[in-house]
Amino acid sequence: MVQISIDSAAGAIHFSRMNSVFESRWLPVLLLTCSNIFMTFAWYGHLKFKDKPLLLVILASWGIAFFEYLLMVPANRWGNSVYSATQLKIIQEIVTLTVFVVFAIFYLHEKFRWNHLAAFGCILAAVVFATWPKE
Repeated sequence: MVQISIDSAAGAIHFSRMNSVFESRWLPVLLLTCSNIFMTFAWYGHLKFKDKPLLLVILASWGIAFFEYLLMVPANRWGNSVYSATQLKIIQEIVTLTVFVVFAIFYLHEKFRWNHLAAFGCILAAVVFATWPKE
């Protein structure tokens, strides 16, 4: 179980060693996936609303991005207990592309072409190489 202590002198909150849920290799991936769903809508969702004022879509995107950060920061913090920062970044990129492909096909109604698949395969290979065991 996670224990929380508050250091009022330093104005900090300290968490004890994370339990097995937070040390899971899958929790960061799940959080990154959820975070990227918010990110994708923040960055690209407004493309269906080109008639809306730019300032309005910027503010809406910032509002959506807030929820992305609520998930992304813990994903990276907890994920760094089982992955290096480089591994997390590369995993995040494959998650981003996976989420975007689904978004582009089903929300923006774009066609997925063979060269998109080839590029996706190259990035997937990067994930494999980056997470390859050290030994």
